[in-house]
Amino acid sequence: MRKTEKKGFTLVEIMVVVTIIGILAIIAVPIFIRTRINANEQMLRGDLRAFTSANESYQSTQNPPVYAPEIQNLIDLKYIDSVWGAGGRRHGYQFSYALGSSGATFSLQAQPAIQNITGINRYCVDQTGVPYVGGTGDGAGCTGGAPVSNQ
Repeated sequence: MRKTEKKGFTLVEIMVVVTIIGILAIIAVPIFIRTRINANEQMLRGDLRAFTSANESYQSTQNPPVYAPEIQNLIDLKYIDSVWGAGGRRHGYQFSYALGSSGATFSLQAQPAIQNITGINRYCVDQTGVPYVGGTGDGAGCTGGAPVSNQ
């Protein structure tokens, strides 16, 4: 009589492997989300500075000198790329632009499109060119928050 060997994994072995993979996923997913948030916020801070430069360039070509009435004006004149106009969303942030009553001031607010997934902090930049974390804007400029250091 011949003995046959059974090959394969037991249910217990498979369950151990699945448990280990689950534990690794629980550890890794928050790290990946935090890395994505940090990247989004870093790119956003650069975009806010670029937006201010674009709006300053627009203002310097106007007579009398006024800032752009809408983001679309800056896109149409190629000061910024068309992604800014795609639903007002960039790097996981939603934008709202406000122009002061005389056109001499503006503010651009950026809020995470999905809080704690695409970003954590709210940002604001105005005609001074200084981005603020946690600030709000009403067209007359940003109020509150703390200036973002040159990172």
